[in-house]
Amino acid sequence: MSVPTGSIRAQKSIGPERAGKALLVPAGRVLPFILVTALFFLWGVPNNLNDILISQFMKSFQIDRLQAGLVQSAFYMGYFLLAMPAAQLMRRAGYKAGILVGLVLYGSGCILFWPAAFITQYWFFLMALFVIASGLSFLETASSPFIIQVGDPSTAEQRINLSQAFNPLGSITAVLIGSRFIFSGVQLTPAQTAAMQAQHAYHHYLRSETLRVVNPYLILGGVVLFWAVLIALTPFPHAGLDFSKEGRTHDPSKPLWKRKHFAFSVAAQFLYVGAQVGVWSFFIAYAMRYTSLTQRQSGYWLTAVLAAFTVGRFFSTWLLHFVSGSMLLGVYAAINAAICGVAVIWPGWLGVGCLIAVSFFMSIMYPTIFALGVKGLGQRTKSGSAFIVMAIVGGAALTPLMGLTSRVAESYLVPAACFAGVAIYAWFLSQPDPEELAEAA
Repeated sequence: MSVPTGSIRAQKSIGPERAGKALLVPAGRVLPFILVTALFFLWGVPNNLNDILISQFMKSFQIDRLQAGLVQSAFYMGYFLLAMPAAQLMRRAGYKAGILVGLVLYGSGCILFWPAAFITQYWFFLMALFVIASGLSFLETASSPFIIQVGDPSTAEQRINLSQAFNPLGSITAVLIGSRFIFSGVQLTPAQTAAMQAQHAYHHYLRSETLRVVNPYLILGGVVLFWAVLIALTPFPHAGLDFSKEGRTHDPSKPLWKRKHFAFSVAAQFLYVGAQVGVWSFFIAYAMRYTSLTQRQSGYWLTAVLAAFTVGRFFSTWLLHFVSGSMLLGVYAAINAAICGVAVIWPGWLGVGCLIAVSFFMSIMYPTIFALGVKGLGQRTKSGSAFIVMAIVGGAALTPLMGLTSRVAESYLVPAACFAGVAIYAWFLSQPDPEELAEAA
């Protein structure tokens, strides 16, 4: 049973209205808003467990950085390939159906870690990660436009940044869990490795390291499937832009590929996600290479990286009261391009500090690019959202590119270039034409 559609401005909201300023969420839509916002937390967990898995699999499967980068490739290919099917489903069945399919795929992929660990094959883990990412593709294709459309358009960028602020909390949870329960804290010296190989115990050690990934993923899968039940039992509002065959047939608005601000938002999202995934994926390797930190200690420092991201998200959501999303995005991206360069030139504790700062300034990029990209799309919002989610494949394309560099520090030239591209988009290419906004009104 759906909540009747009405004028968003005319409905009561969750707080007192301030002088002419539209408020975030209408009162009748608060519960779905909260449940969907929680999904941002839930998909932050597997995204950042990947950073732990890369380091763990390099140890347990004895692979190099390039091969370990396939973790991100498999993960983000799931996003790329499933985003458009997700959009097609939601155009016909609504946001709730897309969210439920996403949660079931996500939970199933987590459970696949159990047979993958016992088969002890790297490709099986990659397949499980692909299934998880397929579910996340449904969730992101549904959740972000739902949050954008559930309230007044004038507060869309603020609303999506608020919901996305819970995503890094999931990321921090993932790193703490991974550092404590996946990393064993055991780092063998060459002499110890040779001794274990002589005693035929080294294979058993590697297998035990692989099995450490199972329990965290099984527990996560159970939580996700439980959340699917809660979503299924909750009535969802009609967001106002559901699929209509008649509306699609007679839609005279400009097609997506002719909308400059949308097309460049897809490119900007590709660059941003590639930069974010790269910065985080090789942070542990960077910290271990240029400081005296161990693997487990570097994992805990990754928590500081994500804490900076969280603080940046909440602070910047407040800052968006006073600064336009495109301007703040451009300034943050330019700063990040510069400090990534510092991390390349002066590796060490200064570089570690720079990478922590990069996370602070990355905080608003994904949701702000998303909100700017779908602005004025009207009935084409779901399809547009799918293309922007597909741009997450940047994480698959650019992380292995970082792995090809001979030095870990030099690999951070890749995200530096990506941030420069995002700054150009924000300042010069992010605004829709006035007639496009008029069409969507």
